[in-house]
Amino acid sequence: MDWGSLQAILGGVNKHSTSIGKIWLTVLFIFRIMILVVAAERVWGDEQQDFVCNTLQPGCRNVCYDHFFPISHIRLWALQLIFVSTPALLVAMHVAYTRHEKKRRFRNGEKIDIEELKNEKIHIRGPLWWTYTSSIFFRIIFEAVFMYVFYYMYDGYQMPRLVKCDAWPCPNVVDCFVSRPTEKTTFTIFMLAVSGICMTLNLAEFSRMSYPEKALVPTKEQGITNTVSASEAGQKQRVLVKSGMKGFLGGTSRSWRRQTGSL
Repeated sequence: MDWGSLQAILGGVNKHSTSIGKIWLTVLFIFRIMILVVAAERVWGDEQQDFVCNTLQPGCRNVCYDHFFPISHIRLWALQLIFVSTPALLVAMHVAYTRHEKKRRFRNGEKIDIEELKNEKIHIRGPLWWTYTSSIFFRIIFEAVFMYVFYYMYDGYQMPRLVKCDAWPCPNVVDCFVSRPTEKTTFTIFMLAVSGICMTLNLAEFSRMSYPEKALVPTKEQGITNTVSASEAGQKQRVLVKSGMKGFLGGTSRSWRRQTGSL
């Protein structure tokens, strides 16, 4: 699988993510994709080859391996990363569509935010807010589903050293030994822990997006109220300045008259 292409695509999503979303992408790149590519694939590389059973019956070892490990951990983790990353790709597609529409409206002579268009920064509001929030929700669902699938499919998160198999065509109950069970258990727990961290970050970001601060996106009514308040404050300030000037000029005039009368 070409993980570099996936990393390049998700890197573009980083520009349009919140602070928590950027942390989630960092954890996804470093502690999931890199670990999966660099270390985990080597640990599980000899998985079926070193699965040894104490029988010479043809086909027994393959059947037992398929019974206890229907899907390889590596392939299931890769499938999990694809499902978890897909909602983020939908956000990137929505951002690209929004930017294309703004450029088209600008070419047609409509007034738009030029600085926003130059900086290629799209604010998360309106339809994009729904897309972004929905992507976080589905990421949470996918993480939870795959954690349950791991537990259900492998009967727990610990890799056994010895399994007993009586599936056909084995002549009787045979003992099968798993290669490097402790190392595989460590990697499994680590990947599940990182998955839990990603789920926690998604929950925190979903809570933040569900209750946005109103001050960040002022409504039209708030803008009108702020404008009126500023106008009233300016008028009051001008009235106070005029009153102070009149008092100062009146006091100066009276003082000049008294001095003239005394002369």
